Amino acid sequence: MNFDTPLIHGTLVKRYKRFLADVKLDNNEIITVHCPNTGTMLSCSTPGSAVCLSTSDNPKRKYPHTLEMVQDNDTWVGVNTSRTNKLVIEAIKKGRILEFSEPDRIKAEVKTSPESRLDLLVTQGGQDTYVEIKNCSLAIDGCAMFPDAVTVRGTKHLNELIRLKKKGFGSCIFFLVQRMDADKFAPAAHIDKVYAKTIEQAAKAGVQVLVYQAEVSPTGIQVVRSLPYAIEYS
Repeated sequence: MNFDTPLIHGTLVKRYKRFLADVKLDNNEIITVHCPNTGTMLSCSTPGSAVCLSTSDNPKRKYPHTLEMVQDNDTWVGVNTSRTNKLVIEAIKKGRILEFSEPDRIKAEVKTSPESRLDLLVTQGGQDTYVEIKNCSLAIDGCAMFPDAVTVRGTKHLNELIRLKKKGFGSCIFFLVQRMDADKFAPAAHIDKVYAKTIEQAAKAGVQVLVYQAEVSPTGIQVVRSLPYAIEYS
C-alpha cells in the first residue's frame, strides 16, 4: 500500500482522550489530529517522537489529519488500525501470505453469530477459513507483542475462533506486526494473562496462528515476511 499523497511530518506533543493527539508541525504550528487506535500505543506514544500524518479531503471531518505512524527505537511503527485489514487483504491478493495463496474469495466483516463479527472469510478450494486480524505495534527487546492493554474483546474473538474450528470451519488469528525492529512474536502475558492463556488454548484446538511483519515508511506500508512465534503460557 502506497500513500496517495505525501504524508506530513511532525513531532508528537501528546496523545489523549484515546482518539486524539496533538502534533507540532515543522513550522511550529500545533494541531489536533485523529488517532485511530484503540490500544494504549505502549512504546509508540512518547512525547517528542517523530510522526507522520495523512490528510483527508472530507469537509465533514472535524480533524482533517490522521496519525499514521510514530517513530520508536529508530523504526517507523504503523498505528492507524483502520488500515490493518486492508493491508492484509492486499497482501493476500498479491500472494504474500503463503497460507492463503490463490484464494477463491475474500469477504470482509463477516457475522458469525448474533454477538460476533470477524474480520475476514477466506475461501480456498471449497474450504472456508474465518480470520481475525490484530495490529501489533508493541515490541520489547526485539519481540513483537500483543495486546498492549487488557482486551476482553480480543479474548472473545479467540473463543469464537475456537467455536468455529470445533464446528469444522478453518479459523485463524492473524497478527500484523507494523514495525521492523522485531524478529519474533509472543503474547503479552505480562499485560493480559487471560488473552495469553486463551491463545494457547486456541492453538491447541487447531486455530491457525499467523504472524506477518510489515515494513512501514512515509511512502507506504508493505507486508514483507512471516515471523516465528512462541505462544506457550504457564
